[in-house]
Amino acid sequence: MANDAASLVAQAKEWAGSYGPFPNGEEGAALSAVLRARASWEAGDADALADVFVDEGSLLLGDDQYTSREEIRAAMTEALSGAYKGTRLVESPIDMRFLDEGTAVVVTEGGLAGEGQESPSAEYRSRTVWISVRRDGEWRLFSYQSSPVA
Repeated sequence: MANDAASLVAQAKEWAGSYGPFPNGEEGAALSAVLRARASWEAGDADALADVFVDEGSLLLGDDQYTSREEIRAAMTEALSGAYKGTRLVESPIDMRFLDEGTAVVVTEGGLAGEGQESPSAEYRSRTVWISVRRDGEWRLFSYQSSPVA
C-alpha cells in the first residue's frame, strides 16, 4: 500500500512538472491537451493520441501532413508500431498565448527521445507549435507541427 502511494505521488510530481510555467487556470487547462497527446505517444496508443485531436485536426510529422483525426489515427498507428515504436516526446512548454478564449498557441522545446533515452539526441531536438482549442468545454488539439532545432 505504501509503495502504491509513493508511486502515485511520484507520478503526480512528474506530471505537474510537465506544465512548466503554466500550471494553473486556463493556461494549464489548454496545455492539458498537449500533455494528453504526449502521454498517448509514450504509451504507444495511436487511438488515444488521435482522440486528443478535433475531427479536422492537423498533424505535420516530418514531411507528411495529416488533416483529419482518422488520417492521424492511421498514420500514428503505423508510426508507433514501426519507426517511432518505444519513443516518447520529451518537451517543455516555453511559450503560451491565447488567441481568444477558446484558442491557445503552445510552443514547446525538446524533441523525440528513443527507447531508454532520458532526452532527445541532437538530431531529434525540435521546437513544436501546438494549437489547442476548447470544444464543448474540453481542450483538444487542432494542430501539431514540429521543426528541427539546429
